[in-house]
Amino acid sequence: MPNTSFKIYNALQIGAYHFNHCEDYLYTGAFGKNKLLCAVMDGCTMALDSHFASALVGKILKKLCLEKSYQELVVKNESAHPIEQELKSLLKALLEDLKTVRNQLMLDTKELLTTLIIMLIDTATEEGIVLVIGDGMVSINGTVTEFEQDNKPDYLGFHLSDDFETFYAGQLQKITFDTIQDLSIATDGIFTFEKMAKTKSDTIDVQHYLTADTLHSETEEMLTLKLKVLANEYGLQPTDDFSMIRIRKTATL
Repeated sequence: MPNTSFKIYNALQIGAYHFNHCEDYLYTGAFGKNKLLCAVMDGCTMALDSHFASALVGKILKKLCLEKSYQELVVKNESAHPIEQELKSLLKALLEDLKTVRNQLMLDTKELLTTLIIMLIDTATEEGIVLVIGDGMVSINGTVTEFEQDNKPDYLGFHLSDDFETFYAGQLQKITFDTIQDLSIATDGIFTFEKMAKTKSDTIDVQHYLTADTLHSETEEMLTLKLKVLANEYGLQPTDDFSMIRIRKTATL
């Protein structure tokens, strides 16, 4: 019988219209036993130090993943919780840490504006959930959902003073699933590919190429290689910053 495993691919690229900083950030990491956390963030261009907030959220998520691993080493045989409950607890801890950093550094709200697409999956049961705060794209086993908020995304930093239960109850941009074949999350940079150079190649469906096509899937650099193909063969580049994580189920003998 074949053993099931998962390959993780990611890519991060500054947009052609941006020059100083890439305002996107991404993170993948183990969240305890059999759990995988993936997140992409997009800082607000009109905010202060727009790259800072997205990177800060990524670093806090890394910290929370490490704490979860240490906790499971100390507390043996902890009872399992539903996947959404795990995500809810994680998000609450993220907001609490963001508030702590805000207070310690005396940050303004404009310095903490970033979107967040966060996905938590159980690699043993293949259950998972994606929560989108702001805009972007989610592809679950071939079904693509675009989250568009008329270029006025609901940034995470707007909610640091909210009652958490009320805030979470209002989060309607959630997708749950119970099978993993091919998953992708991406910031809204995936919608901004434009022809920046003349080429002889025909047009291509960028979203399908990045979320469903399996060319170069044998290497972890698949998405990076695909971005090079889009640029060199089709003249296409994202004008806005772009970050993406893709997970494919594979079988090994």
